Amino acid sequence: MNLFNRIISLCDKRGINQSDLEKELGFGKGTISKWKSNPNPSAEKLLLIANYFDVTTDFLLKGIDDNGLTEKDNKDISKDLDNIMEKLTSGEDGPASYNGEELSPEAAELFRDELEIALKRLKIINKEKYTPKKYKK
Repeated sequence: MNLFNRIISLCDKRGINQSDLEKELGFGKGTISKWKSNPNPSAEKLLLIANYFDVTTDFLLKGIDDNGLTEKDNKDISKDLDNIMEKLTSGEDGPASYNGEELSPEAAELFRDELEIALKRLKIINKEKYTPKKYKK
């Protein structure tokens, strides 16, 4: 995914379109579209977009979020999380319960959130542990 596609994806998540973002940030019409073929925005414009969406400029340019995970890492985590939750809710390995009581939907959602945090932390730890020294910054 490139800079243009990341911006469009962020717009979709926020529920706005590209021209609304350009107006909101005071950019000329079609400014962001130009980045599709020539992804060289000024540092000032890049920072405005990053601040608007509360992401880092590294995320916009490289797809790396503030904890060092790439988009692929996040997709892998999301896929693993979905698989685990599917098994949990389907009762494939028995009913999901705690202290003999079945998990409520609210408890299952909390479990999902905590599991996502744990999977992200594990991914970060494993990346640090198993990345060869020559590739470390």
